[in-house]
Amino acid sequence: MFRGVQHINLDAKGRLSVPARQRESLLDISAGSVVVTIDTQSSCLVLYPLREWERIERDVQNLPTLNPAVRRFQRLVLGYASDLDLDGNGRILLPGALREYAHLEKRVVLVGQGNKLELWSESLWEAECEAALAAEEGDLPAELMGLKL
Repeated sequence: MFRGVQHINLDAKGRLSVPARQRESLLDISAGSVVVTIDTQSSCLVLYPLREWERIERDVQNLPTLNPAVRRFQRLVLGYASDLDLDGNGRILLPGALREYAHLEKRVVLVGQGNKLELWSESLWEAECEAALAAEEGDLPAELMGLKL
């Protein structure tokens, strides 16, 4: 399980140094193999352990391809998906197209989401948090109204 929010730096080559706790989980779950793709609803990237991605990839491929919206979704999510491995120093090199999509520069935020991690530019993450905190209670979907934390 991936939890927590961590502010970190990309190096000049676009490498992400995965924090120790997440690195250990990735090594345990998938021997350090990850798949990174785009989030089609937000300007961030999503990092999956390889085994988790394989399950999701099957589900996405099994969607009805005659629906144009489904095809667009498949093209983006599967098309941008990149297989990456942690190097000996616990870093992954993010492809330029993915960094560009998510507007990633030096300062980034890694956000645990249970079975995956999201990677945001620091400025977009701060804007996302501000918008979420400013939302009115009536803006919450019905599924969240009865949730007790």
